Amino acid sequence: MQHFSLHSYDRIDTYWPSVKIAARNGYIVPDGSLWCDYLDELRNFGKDLHNPKYVCPTDLQAEHDRWMHKRQERIERERLEEQQRRIRENESTYREQKSRFFGLAFSDKKITVRVLESVREFYEEGKAMHHCVFSNAYYKRPDSLILSASIGGQRIETVEVSLATFDIVQSRGVCNSQTEYHKRIVKLVRKNMPLIVQRMIA
Repeated sequence: MQHFSLHSYDRIDTYWPSVKIAARNGYIVPDGSLWCDYLDELRNFGKDLHNPKYVCPTDLQAEHDRWMHKRQERIERERLEEQQRRIRENESTYREQKSRFFGLAFSDKKITVRVLESVREFYEEGKAMHHCVFSNAYYKRPDSLILSASIGGQRIETVEVSLATFDIVQSRGVCNSQTEYHKRIVKLVRKNMPLIVQRMIA
């Protein structure tokens, strides 16, 4: 009751059936806030909140953490499923727009820069570099060409080139940083910009 009096966002009528079950079974709720959070997790999984097995856990903290972990696993699974759906839905469109650039790569013997050739590669690039090249759907931008700069197979920076002006819009390392190779990457891309122009007008 103290919890409900202090937290107006938790309506007592939402939990009242479980409160009655707890009282009927002589269950002492050790932490009102934790218990309500725990019941919310059970509700998310469609569990019976009239069942003492769930309403009156012996170790509230452990059960709360267990169901919270299940919830996080489900959220992560749904997030991955949504990402896979986005990849499937946009793959053919990206291929139609940018296939003329596929296979384009150049190097200065240390740094290699290559065009991302699929939406899945955007996902892998964004995940590895911890930036928004996939989440912000750069693969949908018709006037942008995205390239990945690497050394020995290790991603260094992600480069965006404007197909309208053939300028470098940005080149970002991990978490949108500029690496020690930034100027060298920019110089390498500018030097090979004619290759991009050739693919564009072919």
